[in-house]
Amino acid sequence: MNEDPVAAPPTGVTLVGDIGGTNARFALWRDERPQAVQVLACADYARPEQAVLDYLQRTGVPVSAVSAVCLACAGPVGAADFRFTNNHWTINRQAFCAELGLRHLLLVNDFTTMAWAASRLGPEHLVQVRPGIAQPDRARLIIGPGTGLGVGALLPLEAGRWAVLPCEGGHVDLPVTSERDFLLWQALRERHGHVSAERVLCGSGLQTLYELSCALDGTPPRATRAEDVGALALAGDAQADAVLEHFFHWLARVAGNAVLTLGALGGVYVTGGIVPRFLERFQRSGFAEAFAARGKTSGAYLAEVPVWVMTAEHPGLYGAGIALEQALARHA
Repeated sequence: MNEDPVAAPPTGVTLVGDIGGTNARFALWRDERPQAVQVLACADYARPEQAVLDYLQRTGVPVSAVSAVCLACAGPVGAADFRFTNNHWTINRQAFCAELGLRHLLLVNDFTTMAWAASRLGPEHLVQVRPGIAQPDRARLIIGPGTGLGVGALLPLEAGRWAVLPCEGGHVDLPVTSERDFLLWQALRERHGHVSAERVLCGSGLQTLYELSCALDGTPPRATRAEDVGALALAGDAQADAVLEHFFHWLARVAGNAVLTLGALGGVYVTGGIVPRFLERFQRSGFAEAFAARGKTSGAYLAEVPVWVMTAEHPGLYGAGIALEQALARHA
């Protein structure tokens, strides 16, 4: 898929990427925004270098023109080789830079880039789904179910600057707050052992939740993929709709817990590949109520926390560009 193709400058091209478990999105970063966006399937390439080279060939940019790359990667980023959590790729920094002739390579957690995007996205890229009052001097939470469950935080600094706190909050224990939760949790534990939030709050988790719910209710399943569950729910299928509602409730509980942990009274930004796809249904769901429906103290703490859904088409690329700007400025 091509968007907004641009003529490449002769030197100093910066490239940004947002790599998840299923797709790799690439763009040229120019004029403070991603341009010439393309989405490539990770399964089509043995190595990420091959995907980058194919992207450059498709956009007509010579490899020699690229001076800096920032890749948003789904998984924890450290000093060692990066191994993606939900696909087969590995990035060795030295080998990657050598093959592409790079001077600068920045690897950041994919939800780090979502947090950077939240620092600049305007109201045209946000839909408010829970009213409240954002406290400007407090942290913001970014959370989003997609291939996995991503969680990150944006921390305010002096003079309007921000710092991003990467984390692996998708792997916290799944909260159990009702009898129905407990029955589903038991079935999940029998299937997987440890039951993390990500076991439910992702694409494959939605399908799993549907299968287990059908089994509990004695209802023959009609869907074999997460997208089919969503389609059935939107078409009025009562079982699928109840599962989608439960999915949104569990997301509310996990998000609320994360706000309590981080003190994220600056608000919550929901992103990822699932919620924006079902935005109208999400707005009608019990998410806003479930978010703060808890004990006297914690419920009051969460009562005024606003929640938005990020509707920018490629927020990960946008955030990767901002992260790259910040890194290059520090080395200037």
